[in-house]
Amino acid sequence: MEDLTGFMRYPRHEAGKQLARARVRHWHEYEKIMPVTQATIQSRRCMDCGTPHCHSYCPVHNLIPDWNSLVSEDDWHAAWQQLESTNNFPEFTGRICGAPCEDACTLSIRSRAVTIRSIELAIAEQAWQSGWIRPQTACKKLFKRVTIIGSGPAGLACAQQLVRSGYHVTVYEKADRIGGLLRYGIPDFRLEKSVLDRRLAQLHAEGVRFRSGIHVGYDLEFEALHRNSHAVVLACGAEQPRPMDVPGRSLNGIHVAMEYLAQQNRRVAGDFISHDIDAGGKQVAVIGGGDTGSDCVGTAIRQGARQVTQIQYHDRPPDHVDNLHYWPGPVPEWHATDHDDEGCQHVWAYDTVAFTGHGDHVDGLALQELRWIKGANGCWKQYHLPGQVRHLPVQLVLLAMGYAHPVHAGLLQRLPDCLDGCGNIDAPEDSYMTGVNGVFACGDARRGQSLVVWAIREGRQCAAAVDCWLSGSSLLPVV
Repeated sequence: MEDLTGFMRYPRHEAGKQLARARVRHWHEYEKIMPVTQATIQSRRCMDCGTPHCHSYCPVHNLIPDWNSLVSEDDWHAAWQQLESTNNFPEFTGRICGAPCEDACTLSIRSRAVTIRSIELAIAEQAWQSGWIRPQTACKKLFKRVTIIGSGPAGLACAQQLVRSGYHVTVYEKADRIGGLLRYGIPDFRLEKSVLDRRLAQLHAEGVRFRSGIHVGYDLEFEALHRNSHAVVLACGAEQPRPMDVPGRSLNGIHVAMEYLAQQNRRVAGDFISHDIDAGGKQVAVIGGGDTGSDCVGTAIRQGARQVTQIQYHDRPPDHVDNLHYWPGPVPEWHATDHDDEGCQHVWAYDTVAFTGHGDHVDGLALQELRWIKGANGCWKQYHLPGQVRHLPVQLVLLAMGYAHPVHAGLLQRLPDCLDGCGNIDAPEDSYMTGVNGVFACGDARRGQSLVVWAIREGRQCAAAVDCWLSGSSLLPVV
């Protein structure tokens, strides 16, 4: 590090965001790209600590201290080379990653972590603007065909690694456009689709063939695809919603999150929507407190909802805790989110026990207060408090409690013995191969619902496993 005491002299400054009252009026990204001069200063807060937990807690093992040092010295091209050596799509993770690296930053023990995610995004955007990101075509063709089912971050990372190694790679996507979760699961105010499209153009120029609108298992038999490929990779994501079996669930006006988010993304793209789910003028309840729930909240607010309430079954996190009890993992402190600034309200420690309706349409929720008690085994268990029931009037309910496993109907019905006890595709991490010879799996379909950065890691590692199986050895990185 050029500036060994920078962490003592420079406070943390975020990249900046558009004001809430302005950003709720449009669907564009509202988080700004950190300017070069600001990123240079912020990178000097990196402590050059002896054991960089940020590196080990990053699923793709980004060389964070290395590129922080290079940015602090204004060597942006070298910083980009370091970044792209571990992460195929830093412009995605720089926008939407939960940044476990920042939780693990040594500086966060007694101060505020380095702005790692913002610096990563600044490097990636500098690379795009400078023309450093170009198609990297293989020097030698291997004349072996690899088919990838699913075009989310895992499938795209796997495809890019393999096509650069010389394989003929074809990616199948059931939706009408390529991108999977990145295209239809993440709102444009977090990830504008032009960012995705420019990366897809690079993959296409590198030789990846994309075939959209083909649902393998329905439109195309898996067995035929398997016969005509030297290897098949299942990267179909985890789209089976967690069930919510309570009275009134069948009422109109209750929708799973991904149905709602995908529809809005299509609307922003200019598509005609026949069955409209619109929060405009309504009281909206979002059940679930993760990233998907947050995306539903932001979308409903931008659609003009009269009121948006997020319901979470756990207690409100405390304002302050001793982070030494949790570091280098995430610290369970309460921090207001962007959507809180936009007007979101919260109901904490309540469980939805019933939906009420007027006719066949939902008009309210019955919520039961919960008490969490830690058992002798250290596990927390929830108990309903008798009589502590409240009613919440709503006209639209969005279910964002997460996703249990990949959808089994269709494709995975052809591979019934390839599922583990949780319903995910059973493929050990040392080989990524399922019980069917030549069929691999990666991403959320294999490990369960997780972060985009984990999907990228899985795609990269799966590519190395496929390469090793087809060619006997591989020079591709395993993280």
